[in-house]
Amino acid sequence: MASLKEVKNRISSVKSTRQITSAMKMVASAKLHKVQGRIENMLPYQRKLNEILTNFLRTDASFQSPYTEKRPVTRVAVVAFSSNSSLCGAFNSNVAKMLERTLEDYQSLGKENILIYPVGRKVEEAVRKMGYVSQGSFQVMADKPSYVEAYGLAEKLMREFVEKRIDHVELIYHHFKSMGSQVLFRENYLPIDLTQVVQEAEEGMPEDARSFNNDYIVEPSVGELIAELLPKVLSQKIFTVLLDSSTSEHAARMLAMQTATDNANELIQDLTKQYNKSRQQAITNELLDIIGGSLK
Repeated sequence: MASLKEVKNRISSVKSTRQITSAMKMVASAKLHKVQGRIENMLPYQRKLNEILTNFLRTDASFQSPYTEKRPVTRVAVVAFSSNSSLCGAFNSNVAKMLERTLEDYQSLGKENILIYPVGRKVEEAVRKMGYVSQGSFQVMADKPSYVEAYGLAEKLMREFVEKRIDHVELIYHHFKSMGSQVLFRENYLPIDLTQVVQEAEEGMPEDARSFNNDYIVEPSVGELIAELLPKVLSQKIFTVLLDSSTSEHAARMLAMQTATDNANELIQDLTKQYNKSRQQAITNELLDIIGGSLK
């Protein structure tokens, strides 16, 4: 059995660890509320943008866009979103595993035809371990989500796609469902699936907006307006995913730190019981020695 001093030192050590995990939980909670506020401020704009695009897509007008062009996949780009720091449970390892499975699917193309854009230090390190070369470092974007940074990445992907340097783009990120649940998604980014855009827009659209009257004159033309709207929708998508991933990260860290704090409390209770038992045993032994000595 461990000595009283050892148990006491361990109790003190666990209490110090509990203070750290509790502080980290509060920091993660504050950051989570901040990011959620940004999402709430952004949602009206995103809903309106999708609603306008959906109304135009419901018309019979024909249009052509380079962002909807489907072609044989010879070169692919994968954008994976993780965090810069750890202590958030399996958040980063799940992204790395999904990225590995995605790369296996495109293995036949060869490493030189798979472009990886890692957003976050942890996934950047995972890419290096897998033997791939990152198409840049986007750690600042993961730490402080910014529309300017997200627009820059979206513009680069769109330009590469239009110039036919890449034929397909996929996103890997966590979607914030609730405080206790963050769902890992792997979805297509380019070419854009307009049918899916309409479905997603209609899900969050009120009933009266769905039955919108499309019988109106559009200038210069529906096709030109849709061509203008699509890059904005694609840029907004990257920013939305970035905020979604950031929210999921803080929620995962909060949950991990809460679990660690609860475990520390249980360990302190067990160690305190052990300390009290050992102390009581030491007192009992001392009393027995005194009593035994007085009887001689």
